[in-house]
Amino acid sequence: MTRIKRGYIARRRRTKIRLFASSFRGAHSRLTRTITQQKIRALVSAHRDRDRKKRDFRRLWITRINAVIRERGVSYSYSRLIHDLYKRQLLLNRKILAKIAISNRNCLYMISNEIIKEVDWKESTRII
Repeated sequence: MTRIKRGYIARRRRTKIRLFASSFRGAHSRLTRTITQQKIRALVSAHRDRDRKKRDFRRLWITRINAVIRERGVSYSYSRLIHDLYKRQLLLNRKILAKIAISNRNCLYMISNEIIKEVDWKESTRII
């Protein structure tokens, strides 16, 4: 009976895993079991940090908008601006508002002033 050599499928699978871990250091890029563990850990971290990045950017945008808005009016704040935007049904997200706040503050001041005037006018007409 002739001798059957082992197939190349397992070796091909291991080389594919090694390509993923080629940038790792030490045993993390050489030993198959360690590579699989590090691959799982790296993918978990990547998934977690994608969500974290979204959270961090939203915090940054809110901070920028709030800083610019509070410069202008003492009693006006970020939360009132967003509330008034929703009342007027203006669909400006926080990313766009933050870009406007950085590039052109006067434009953001104009938007907030128009919103304040509109909301104050509506509230004054309801009372009367």
